[in-house]
Amino acid sequence: MSITLRAIHERDAEALASILNQPRVRWGTLRLPYRPTQSMGDWIRQHPAEDVRVLAEQQGTVLGFATLNRMKGRRIHVAELVIAVGDEHAGKGVGTQLMAALIDAADNWMNLKRIELTVYTDNAPAIALYEKFGFVHEGTHVAYAFRDGAYVDVYCMARVSA
Repeated sequence: MSITLRAIHERDAEALASILNQPRVRWGTLRLPYRPTQSMGDWIRQHPAEDVRVLAEQQGTVLGFATLNRMKGRRIHVAELVIAVGDEHAGKGVGTQLMAALIDAADNWMNLKRIELTVYTDNAPAIALYEKFGFVHEGTHVAYAFRDGAYVDVYCMARVSA
């Protein structure tokens, strides 16, 4: 699959909102259902310059996106990772390409020491992707979020460079 990676632009708001409203994507995130496109436009416009936001597309179709959101102050060496791949594109290498782009940015451009994330404990495909890129389990938050009528746990995972 020939995938193009590029920066996220304001014109991508509708496509990103569509991805985040897909059932499987929403299941793996903290997002509530039926979020409007406007909220994505606001998110794109307000992102700090020190964050990296990458979009994956193929022949004009947005497949997914990922971000590194850099912390401030005494945690300037840390970024939080977020990734979302559209339901019909999951398991086809899109996440791997997005992750590789973020790791390259973190290691070679941002001088990050630590990348951290949380992931639902029942999201095996995401956990496998993170482990493939050197993320390790650091702990579990019990009853972290309410999803599909029940409280669910998340793993705290991080990749710390040498």
